[in-house]
Amino acid sequence: MLYVFRLIDKPDSAELRQRVRPAHKAYLGAVAGRIAFAGPLTHDDGVTMIGSLLVIDFDSRDAAHAWLADEPFTCAGLYAGSEIHAFVNLWPQRAGFAPAP
Repeated sequence: MLYVFRLIDKPDSAELRQRVRPAHKAYLGAVAGRIAFAGPLTHDDGVTMIGSLLVIDFDSRDAAHAWLADEPFTCAGLYAGSEIHAFVNLWPQRAGFAPAP
């Protein structure tokens, strides 16, 4: 089952986010084959990060919660709030892909 993680940063946490980001990316790398999509939530400027949105396949809600509990941004106290929702993808993604290298 796909689970959506909507994770909102605490105010004034840009430095913490940047410092912990390498560990966060490595942690995501461990589940890379199960990620439907992932990236930062931003202000309308498209640059200033305010949180994260992830959609990852897990066997259960408990597994999704356990994964989030050990996620580096969570462990560092970055998030002011988090939500996890089951998700059914009914529309093939056509937009929003990262630019080709």
